Amino acid sequence: MPPSAPSPARLPSVIVTLPTWNESQNVLELSKALLALGPNYQVLVVDDNSPDGTWKLVRDAGASEPRLHLLHRTEDKGRGAAGRAGFLKAIEMGADVVVEMDADFSHQPRFVPKLVERLLAPDKEVGLVLGSRAVAGGSDDDRGAIRRVITLAANLYIRILLGVPVKDCNSGFRCWRRSTLERIHVADTFSRGPAIVQELLFKTARARIGIAEEGIEFIERQRGESTLTFRILIKGYTTVLKLRWMAILGKL
Repeated sequence: MPPSAPSPARLPSVIVTLPTWNESQNVLELSKALLALGPNYQVLVVDDNSPDGTWKLVRDAGASEPRLHLLHRTEDKGRGAAGRAGFLKAIEMGADVVVEMDADFSHQPRFVPKLVERLLAPDKEVGLVLGSRAVAGGSDDDRGAIRRVITLAANLYIRILLGVPVKDCNSGFRCWRRSTLERIHVADTFSRGPAIVQELLFKTARARIGIAEEGIEFIERQRGESTLTFRILIKGYTTVLKLRWMAILGKL
C-alpha cells in the first residue's frame, strides 16, 4: 500500500523540528528563513534549556509569530531524547510531513522544499528522504579532508553493519511522512545521543519503507560552537553494534 499523503485539495502541513543547544546566534534567523518557505510551514524548536537563552528568544518571538513553536525541555536531556520529543510533538500538532535539521545553518533551508517534493511525489512510494552529501548534487567540500575521510569510513561501517541501502547514513537532515514515524513507533526510540539518526534509519529500512536521497550542500557552522565530540561519535558507533545485535536477537 502506498504511503499516506495529504489530500491534493490542500497544502501539506510541514513542521520543521530544530533540536537546539546554545543556538541563540542562529535560531531566529533560521526560523525566519524556514517560515518564509510557505504558509503551510511551521517551526518547532526543541530546546534543552540552553544556558545561552535560546529558548527565551524563541518564546518571545513566538508571541508574535503563531507558526513558531517552542518545546522547552528541562529534564531527560540529550540529542536523542530531544529528537524523539520533537517528532511526537509534531505528530500531535497534526503534521503531514516532519523535517528534522540542525539549527546551525549547516543544513540550509533552501533544500527543504526539494526534500518535501521528493517525499510527496505521486509516482514514488517513499516514506523518508535524506538530505545527502553523497549523491549527485550533494557535497561537503566546506569541511577538511580528514573529516571527509572519517565520514566516508563511518558511512561504510554503518551500511555494512546495518545493511541500509543509502549512501549518507549519518545525515541528520531528514524529511519524514507522518505515517513513517508512526509505523516505526518513534515513541519507542531508545538512543539518547546522535545515534538516534542511525536507529530511526535502521528501523525504517527494516520496515521496508521506501527511502530516497536528495543532494544537499553541507556547510560548516559560522556562528556558535558544535557540541559533537569524538567521545559522542564513538558512543554512537557503539550503538550501531547494539542495533545489529538487537535485530539478531529479535528485540528490535
